[in-house]
Amino acid sequence: MELEEPELRDVPVTNVLAALADDVRLQIVRALAAGGEYACGSFEFGVSKATRSHHLKVLREAGLTRTRAAGTSRYVRLRREEVDRLYPGLLDAVLNRDTTPAKRA
Repeated sequence: MELEEPELRDVPVTNVLAALADDVRLQIVRALAAGGEYACGSFEFGVSKATRSHHLKVLREAGLTRTRAAGTSRYVRLRREEVDRLYPGLLDAVLNRDTTPAKRA
């Protein structure tokens, strides 16, 4: 089964930003940014398997990740070099952002 993985340059920037706007997807991207390739089932962010699969699909269709099939397993990695080339500084800004809610005065 082939998974749709669009060229990042063909994905509207609004789709990329929308994919990064979700807390669970941002957690996945942060984990992937640590480097390497991870089994899709290794992400445990307090969501169901179906929800996790949905989030991984959104990231893949936004051009942010690549998924490799190996038998019945799927492995995912961040397309960091491609994202950095097309949108310099975007991932650094998103990944280095403090996720602590701002205190209101």
